[in-house]
Amino acid sequence: MKIKVLTLAVTAAFATASHGAPSGESTITLGEVTVRTAQGGPLLTTNILTSVDVMAGDKIEDKQVMNSWELLGQMPGIQLTETRMGAESGKATLRAFNGEGYINGIKVLIDGIPSNVNSGNQRFIDMIFPLEIDYIEVVRGTNDPRYGLHNIGGNINFGTRQGGNYTEGRLTYGSFNTRELQAAFGRESGGFAQNYFIAKQDSDGYRDHSKSEKYSLGGKWFYTTDDQRLKLGLTARLYEHDAEEPGYLTATEMAASRTQSPAKNANDGSERDMKQIAAHADWQIRDDLLFSNKLYFNEYKEDRKITFTSYAVGNAPRQRRQWDETQTGLISTLTWQANKMLTLDGGINYEHQENEYHRYRYNYGVPTDFSATPARVQNNDNYTFNNFGAYVQAIIKPIDALKIIPAFRVDKFTGHTHLNTNGASASLQDYGWISQPKLSAVYNLTENTNVYANWGRTFQVLTGSREPAYLTTGQTTFNPSINTGKEIGVKFKPIAGTEARIALWQQDATDEVANMPSTGTTVSLGQTRRRGVDFQVSSRVTDKLTLWFSHAQQEAKVVSAYTAGGISLAGKEVFSTPRTITNLGAEYQANANWRFGVQGRAQGDYYIDDLNAKGKYGGFAVLDASVRYALSATTSIDLQLKNLTDHKYEYVWYDNFFWGGADQPMFSPAPGRSGYLSLNVKM
Repeated sequence: MKIKVLTLAVTAAFATASHGAPSGESTITLGEVTVRTAQGGPLLTTNILTSVDVMAGDKIEDKQVMNSWELLGQMPGIQLTETRMGAESGKATLRAFNGEGYINGIKVLIDGIPSNVNSGNQRFIDMIFPLEIDYIEVVRGTNDPRYGLHNIGGNINFGTRQGGNYTEGRLTYGSFNTRELQAAFGRESGGFAQNYFIAKQDSDGYRDHSKSEKYSLGGKWFYTTDDQRLKLGLTARLYEHDAEEPGYLTATEMAASRTQSPAKNANDGSERDMKQIAAHADWQIRDDLLFSNKLYFNEYKEDRKITFTSYAVGNAPRQRRQWDETQTGLISTLTWQANKMLTLDGGINYEHQENEYHRYRYNYGVPTDFSATPARVQNNDNYTFNNFGAYVQAIIKPIDALKIIPAFRVDKFTGHTHLNTNGASASLQDYGWISQPKLSAVYNLTENTNVYANWGRTFQVLTGSREPAYLTTGQTTFNPSINTGKEIGVKFKPIAGTEARIALWQQDATDEVANMPSTGTTVSLGQTRRRGVDFQVSSRVTDKLTLWFSHAQQEAKVVSAYTAGGISLAGKEVFSTPRTITNLGAEYQANANWRFGVQGRAQGDYYIDDLNAKGKYGGFAVLDASVRYALSATTSIDLQLKNLTDHKYEYVWYDNFFWGGADQPMFSPAPGRSGYLSLNVKM
């Protein structure tokens, strides 16, 4: 069944495997969610973790975005890094982890399937489109034991539609000659459910030389036995994206024209292909015992041509990078409902990666001729990366008002690389077994007030095809970076129709490394501290009007580290991390046919270099608006206006000595005011 909840309202129901006793929850839910118990499926995330946000499909399906990571901008405390360079369009992060690609601290999953590339970047998110999404679930902090690799500051799971009977389509046309078609189809009968999805999106882009063409194709097939004890399924997804890259602008170039693409970038672009196939099996062995399995295969291929700067020194700024990565993995969990007061949950996972990385450098040219023989082959690498992990946790309910969740996880990594440019071979850094204890608790103070707390450890390991991830000749050993996080919070109803949550959190890391494998750039940040305050509130003012607001105040600072030149970084902020992230909005349902909405979001400025010496950039405040009109019971139209005030903002990074000595900020301007008109059909 479905339950209507307030926008950003707090979920108050707790369902264990076979009991429905009430207990405190700290989950925030946006939209209309499907409520299910754990019978026939693994434990619900909202039952076992204490800092969770869920955005349901009805708040997603009609949002016009060029990339699905942008949808997370509606959720509290999510930082969006909008690079908008072809297929490498951007990233969503949280808990003061930035989105530059150096510190990839967020685990991404699609239908519970791990969906990060080797470096930790979030490229698989591009495979899914809004109309296909059933919900997005964000777990913050360090207390989730289910995942290890990349799960440093939290994880994001995109759940796509499964089952149901529907035929839906959405056709969009808008600014920058954007054309998009999405179609979703589902049928369920006699225990067999099938779901299909197809999407095609083309756009000329906001800037010159920024055309983009992408399509995605997905299917799901699930069979459940008559007694509901066995559920078997197969999911498959294909994606292709060809995109031009307009290139970064200097301050002078941007002042002259925000939409230009310098001549040096005329041959820059990306060709990205991805696949994901997974087999699912859930077996309810007994009423109190569930065995769940996922076997998956991910493939990521990309050919990217990029010119960083226009000066003629050397060949470093003109590069062609090629990735060919495959991941084969298994996730198995066993859940035992011992009694009303105790549930035990544990599992193992294994992932094997077979990867190739090629990087070519080209001589100076405006534009660069990437079809010519490269001046130098810098990378021609084949490497493996293996992860074995296991966890166990207990959900203890000594009384109805209290829930305690102790947990423990371990991970181990192995791998080997072969560098074809020089014939060298090396093994992966030996981190040993990485231990991660965790503890969470939620307590009902009153009917309208719940308090919660969590503590836990996560880790960062090095990735990429060469040193320092692999022990090539002369490479020193690295310890894993251990992150210790803690959080306390309260959710409450201060007045009728209004609900809120406030949380204080801190995360301390040892031996943190800013590592970008594709460029061979590694900067030791040493000991770091991230901390912040998250506040969220929503109010149902009338039956027709809902208002919401969220604000995250955060900081990420280096506690103890030095640059390669011996300069102390102590007290410096981790680059590209804004201090504030704010969301506010309103939705007004005038009548059965008309709906109006506005949403504002803002991020603060951030330092762009590790010494905090080059100034702050990148802050913005934008306002979006929408209106929907129902033409009939099955058909509607909607108009979305983005960046309504035409605010000029941009993503900024610091072009330092790694690219030949430009030593200046480089800018990627965000789109100005834009509009999109869509036709929606539901049958």
